[in-house]
Amino acid sequence: MVLRQPGRSTRILRSLLAALPLIVVVSLVASGAACGQADAPPAEAAAARATARGVAEGQQERLASPARIVFLGDSLTAGLGLPREQAVPSLIQERLHAEGYGYDVVNAGVSGDTSAGGLSRLDWSLEGDVKILVIELGANDGLRGLPVSQMKRNLSEIVARAKARGIAVILTGMEAPPNYGPAYTSEFRRVFRDVADEHEVAFVPFYLEGVAGVPSLNNSDGIHPNAAGARIVAETLWRALEPVLEDR
Repeated sequence: MVLRQPGRSTRILRSLLAALPLIVVVSLVASGAACGQADAPPAEAAAARATARGVAEGQQERLASPARIVFLGDSLTAGLGLPREQAVPSLIQERLHAEGYGYDVVNAGVSGDTSAGGLSRLDWSLEGDVKILVIELGANDGLRGLPVSQMKRNLSEIVARAKARGIAVILTGMEAPPNYGPAYTSEFRRVFRDVADEHEVAFVPFYLEGVAGVPSLNNSDGIHPNAAGARIVAETLWRALEPVLEDR
């Protein structure tokens, strides 16, 4: 004679219930439909329904895409030579949380990228509920001596396409190395302000203000900010970002 294990049907039922979404379990209990039980008392049924609503709302909140701030840039944004958490976008994320702003910051920095590279990946960089775009591009255009007119077209297109989506833009300026001559350097610098003025967006004249050329604030390459330098850059950007946040 084969003996049946006591409680086997109970364990099966519990396993099935565990596999169901929590909201379904709560609903079954609230309706008294599980296992043919009688209707629950009104007070208990109301509590179960309230719990179910809370679970559903919590699930929806977790699934909803949070508002985003995207930093589109090159190695200066990516944080070359730094742990990810010390890069400028991560420092801005910390500041946002400290100030009570519910944004997710996306670090869309790619080392070596030019303004053309930033434009080519703009669409997927702006996926999700992007509210603000911070543009830090052009340093590699300057290092390579690329035509200033080309950089202006790229930056203008990035700004225009972001604004067409209702995204607020902060454009940061950059300086070209002096080896291409004063005319190139001057024209290069002017592009950023011209683009900002033409599109009426917030403007930071120099991304590396207070950091560039200071050995103690840069890595050994003399170009990319170290942790201390990144904090200064983040503070500079925060002064431009905070008024935009208040307008959103």
